[in-house]
Amino acid sequence: MTASTSGDGPAGADPVPNRIDARPVPRPGRLVSAVVVLVLAAMALHGLVTNENFRWDIVWLYLRDTTVVRGVGWTLVLTAGAMVVAIALAVTLAVMRRSGNPVMRWTSWFYIWFFRGTPVYTQLVFWGLLSVLYPRLSIGIPFGPEFFVFDTGDLITAFWAAMFGLALNEAAYLAEIVRAGLGSVDPGQSEAAKALGMKDSKILRRIVLPQAMRVIVPPTGNETISMLKTTSLVLAVPFTLELTFVTNSIGNRIFLPIPLLMVAAIWYLFITSILMVGQHYVERYYGRGFGTDHTPRRPRQAAIAAAGTTKEDPFMDVTP
Repeated sequence: MTASTSGDGPAGADPVPNRIDARPVPRPGRLVSAVVVLVLAAMALHGLVTNENFRWDIVWLYLRDTTVVRGVGWTLVLTAGAMVVAIALAVTLAVMRRSGNPVMRWTSWFYIWFFRGTPVYTQLVFWGLLSVLYPRLSIGIPFGPEFFVFDTGDLITAFWAAMFGLALNEAAYLAEIVRAGLGSVDPGQSEAAKALGMKDSKILRRIVLPQAMRVIVPPTGNETISMLKTTSLVLAVPFTLELTFVTNSIGNRIFLPIPLLMVAAIWYLFITSILMVGQHYVERYYGRGFGTDHTPRRPRQAAIAAAGTTKEDPFMDVTP
């Protein structure tokens, strides 16, 4: 390292005196590892493209097939519907878990314990057999008169059984995510809001939840992507219009299961990529005011980020 003395006079003088001309430390290991990874990736891609056993002509043909596209649509409907119901139920369970009412608290705990402790496939099987276990459903007074009676098979079709089965299972996992997010908010803010006369429901809606979203959104995005692939288990209901079942049926019919599995994999990768992009923007929205590592920025760090530079003067840093 040498001191830079560029400039012949005041007009060309370096504005920073005694600037150090620092040179980066050579790291040959980075170059070698990058070359190795690129070579392995190229070999894998070459083997994937040139292998005739994948039958890429069949893959391209059925990638746009009407039945397959319809299966993609039903998969998206199942994923979106199940996640909406699961998120609403998860927030309710998380609030119940933090309640001072022991009945609410233990009811939430039992729900989470039961649905997290049993496989989702088993739960879906029971939902599919609901009309056998309970041929009819009624609303009335326990051990008393019935006001409304419904035929279970007509009320809960395969689609609704699949969607609610996925949602009830997912809510148990999301409830713990929401509870962790609510717990990450400083309780002093709730206490201050109560001192101002705000109701608990308004405190939750206006103060706690908006701040907890920074912690809730990333794992919820992962759960959404996981839900997209979990829809392949709704055959247990049975619901036979989703993507995996459709591609497997076509593959078995034409005796070419591998190309149709590739069709399903490509569609899943495409949808997952879109969801990941959406998750990125949602995380960035709720992470405003925080660094990339989700730690609060100090005043000078925020000013530097706003100015578009990454240089910091250690002697000018202001610590609150």
